[in-house]
Amino acid sequence: MRTDSTRLLRILHLASPALPIGAFHFSQGLEYAVEAGWVQDEHGALSWISGVARNAIGTLDLPVLLRLYRAATAGDDDGLQRWDQFLLAARETEELRAEDRHMGSALARILKELGALSSSPNAPPGYARMFAVACAHWQIAESETLQAYAWTWTENQVLAAVKLVPLGQNAGQRLLHALVPLLEQIAIQALAIDDEDIGACALLQGLASARHEHQYTRLFKS
Repeated sequence: MRTDSTRLLRILHLASPALPIGAFHFSQGLEYAVEAGWVQDEHGALSWISGVARNAIGTLDLPVLLRLYRAATAGDDDGLQRWDQFLLAARETEELRAEDRHMGSALARILKELGALSSSPNAPPGYARMFAVACAHWQIAESETLQAYAWTWTENQVLAAVKLVPLGQNAGQRLLHALVPLLEQIAIQALAIDDEDIGACALLQGLASARHEHQYTRLFKS
């Protein structure tokens, strides 16, 4: 029997930075943005993270996650595969695609160990697909699924900024606090985005990720 408190604990587990999926390896272009001087301080980090959240996570990842969640809930394997491939194709660089597959495969192994996944997908799955499968299995509500995914992405970006800019730990907490209203907003908006309107417009992030692939010294894989 799953109670509300059980579902809360499950989503906290799934969103925890302690989950061994390797998220801390990736900056999604932020490392190059710091190297290039595009992000130099706390204000710049807030502007960068909120911009990507508003123009990519909220308009691409979250609407696709919603469709993956509904497909997983309905047992629609074709839908899972289709939207998983759609999201992977929308990643602008090889680094971002590799990150998606790496984290998705790692999460699939964990979910199988926990009994939340009966069998591994034939091809390396994307992270959003496995996140959706887990939330559907544990009967997490749609809105909470979207918010938790947005929070996990944001927390990883803030932790990367703390290391790279660098920022102090208090600055990192101020960033997270400031970003919460935006995360709630993009999660709500994602519920109303039609299929034909799904997409991202975060040009600097794509450019930063592409240039990061050839950056001479770096802490992160992407």
